[in-house]
Amino acid sequence: MQEVSTPQFDESKLNQFVGRMLGDVGAVANGVLTHIGDRLGFYKALMKLGSADAKAVAAETGTSERMVREWLSAQAAQGYIDYDQETDRFSLSPEKAMVFADENSPVYMAGFFDIACAVFRDEPKITESFKSGRGLGWNERNPCLFCGTARFFRTTYKHHLINEWLPALNGVATKLESGGIVADVGCGHGISTIIMAQAFPNAHFHGYDAHPPSIDAARQAAAEAGVSDRVSFDVALAKDFPARSFDLVCFFDCLHDLGDPVGAAAHVREAVAPDGSWMIVEPFSHDHLADNLNPIGAIYYAASTMICTPASLAQEVGLALGAQAGETKLRGVAADGGFEHFRRVAETPFNMVFEARREAFT
Repeated sequence: MQEVSTPQFDESKLNQFVGRMLGDVGAVANGVLTHIGDRLGFYKALMKLGSADAKAVAAETGTSERMVREWLSAQAAQGYIDYDQETDRFSLSPEKAMVFADENSPVYMAGFFDIACAVFRDEPKITESFKSGRGLGWNERNPCLFCGTARFFRTTYKHHLINEWLPALNGVATKLESGGIVADVGCGHGISTIIMAQAFPNAHFHGYDAHPPSIDAARQAAAEAGVSDRVSFDVALAKDFPARSFDLVCFFDCLHDLGDPVGAAAHVREAVAPDGSWMIVEPFSHDHLADNLNPIGAIYYAASTMICTPASLAQEVGLALGAQAGETKLRGVAADGGFEHFRRVAETPFNMVFEARREAFT
């Protein structure tokens, strides 16, 4: 009987990787606690109180002191909050408050943990999707995914959409300042639609999404923001929303989620005015896998596996571009849909922004 040789390993590399895994396991375990702390207002309480013990945080949030003490300890061990041994008090530095407590911060990330909790709750469905290959529709997901997606992307849209992305499009901002009509396709809870409406009071905006509960939430948000007179939300697919000769059609972080993005592109070409623009915002990605093996790529490939690819596979055609499609594939989708002109107009570490037009750029 032939002996099976035992692979040799480098002990220093092993110890290094185990150390990394311990950090990752701690982050996963604290991810649930981060979601809880966000929901119960612990981070905002620490930002308000400055330095506090468990009793003060519990009193501020109306929660159990003993449970709060354990939460504070876990978060301090993970390095998410700070602990002063001499005073036995906890605090949130200004930098960490920007990440966990200040929803207007350009680096606010607490909303992501709604998404994380949603995908953990949907794990049995995602596992079944691996087996069947049929995908998992947006309407089949845990509700935390919908509000989490809105909160997570709000940060980027709030800080880049009006000041950077729209001005980079060919003459679009000028049109919207004097009037104009905009379609926001795949609008979800209407965050991007409302941000644009608030910035351009002379323009009219129409949000479309295939998920009825999201449209209900968007309508409520528009009413609360006081823009319902110029903003409407309706249930519609990316391939059948009304064609109204739009000055601008927007797809925010959703083209890759579609089963038939080429069909959607062809419909956009019919829906946009001859001199109008199609703005496509997609997760930042290089064309080749090797160039995406970094922390942002790790987040996006994981999200694509758990959310985006199953969503596309559950629809007709099921092209499944994935959240890391890259510019070349996206350019191909626009070209196959009939757009002759396509260019990248802006980018952030998290997003790429493209403009497609029926007519040549001037």
